[in-house]
Amino acid sequence: MLKINNIEVVYSDVILVLRGVSIEMREGQIVAILGANGAGKTTTLKAISGLLHAEDGRVTRGSIEFSGNRIDHLPADKIVEHGVVQVLEGRRLFRHLTVEENLMSGALSRRAGNAVIQQDLEQIYNFFPILKKLRKRTSGYLSGGEQQMLVIGRGLMARPKLMMLDEPSIGLAPMLVQEIFAVIRRINQESGLPILLVEQNARIALEVADYAYVMETGRVVLDGDSNKLTQNEDIKEFYLGMTQLGERKSYRDVKHYRRRKRWLG
Repeated sequence: MLKINNIEVVYSDVILVLRGVSIEMREGQIVAILGANGAGKTTTLKAISGLLHAEDGRVTRGSIEFSGNRIDHLPADKIVEHGVVQVLEGRRLFRHLTVEENLMSGALSRRAGNAVIQQDLEQIYNFFPILKKLRKRTSGYLSGGEQQMLVIGRGLMARPKLMMLDEPSIGLAPMLVQEIFAVIRRINQESGLPILLVEQNARIALEVADYAYVMETGRVVLDGDSNKLTQNEDIKEFYLGMTQLGERKSYRDVKHYRRRKRWLG
């Protein structure tokens, strides 16, 4: 359903950020993109959603196809109409609006009756019961975890055909991360919604994803089924912090991993 064909992305006609990136995903999959800061993960999502244009970036080579239609030349609002919705990093809300008003804003791009919208709203509350209790609360006063639930719920209100989540675990306590990722998996299993997930927390991402890509310096350097990648010695050492003996290594021990990219050898 999504096919990224050997794309390059340039900012300000000068800075080459993505170099020949190719990614595919099928209906119903959760696909993760892993990598450190600056690897090009968020740029990949923005290339798909059309948000590069707001940052003077553009796809200069290759193509992006969604459900058989080429979308890399379309503006962001037209891409949303195709059913591609990106939940941005940083929990960006209308902070002066209530929880329910934020959720309702996610449905503004749809042509649907009030009954259908209310049904979708109840489904969001089913996924995130705390939001129903807080539906009249001003969004700016929510905790970080509650805000993350809210932005995911708002994205779902658009009834996407593909949802893209950018770093949903960032800044959250481990228990909240587990809770939110359990709901992400539940959404996928119950609705069949494909989810493209950008995440630095490789452990939790590989737990929920069916397939994963590893990016470094604007390129895909490794990909495969999540179960297989979890057993890959490089992934275990560089992203999960484990040695071949199963010992946990400190960041100090693994920070020079770029010198040992066995997958590029």
